[in-house]
Amino acid sequence: MTTTTTIGSGSLDQPDYWWYRARTDLLHAALGGFLGEPRRLLDVGSADGPSVSWMQGDHQRVTIDVDPRGLQPGEGVCASALALPFADSTFDVVGAFDVLEHCSPERQALDELVRVLAPGGRLLLSVPAYQWAWSDHDVRAGHHRRYTERRLVALVRSAGLSVLRSTYAFGGVFPLFAGERVLRRITSRGRTPATEQRLTPVSPAMDRVLMGLCSLDRRLLQRRDLPFGSSVLLAASKPFGG
Repeated sequence: MTTTTTIGSGSLDQPDYWWYRARTDLLHAALGGFLGEPRRLLDVGSADGPSVSWMQGDHQRVTIDVDPRGLQPGEGVCASALALPFADSTFDVVGAFDVLEHCSPERQALDELVRVLAPGGRLLLSVPAYQWAWSDHDVRAGHHRRYTERRLVALVRSAGLSVLRSTYAFGGVFPLFAGERVLRRITSRGRTPATEQRLTPVSPAMDRVLMGLCSLDRRLLQRRDLPFGSSVLLAASKPFGG
């Protein structure tokens, strides 16, 4: 059976939430150098538009999402990552940020991303980190799994790609993340998980603290990889002849 979640991203209802704003900066810092000057770029999971503004430019940018609310009227394609409606080797860059964890089987989704990527093209990914951090949030978000950096690297290499960079992100807020996940697991025991997507409210003061911690990540990611964090980021290339 092949499935993808149809639960809309929280960014549709709250695009200014601190996590989406921070992810924009972290993705750009870690993966922006691999964007290059593509002719055609595919943005998979475009409901998270606030996090991929740095991918826009003079090139042709095609957006795709299973939730039509994440697409601009008259633009983009409503379809699944498990069956991309494009010919082989169409795009110079394919970005899929917090998409792969929603897809089952994951290998089918990854094979589709690789299929539409041109030889020499770059695949840019982000996924949530650590299966031990699984909570009711993952259930509500429609996740099938979480990842370690090693697992994601092995998966991408098994698809025939060369990994250019892999790193964790959101390291600065990681202690808060870990504590929050432990608390979630304790308080959600015995309860049926809610089906609606909900973002944890934060005060303006906490928003500033969280964004400040993520700004440290951004500066570090411009120079080095991070050994831990709540997300994994990866850039890979498709070999010529692949």
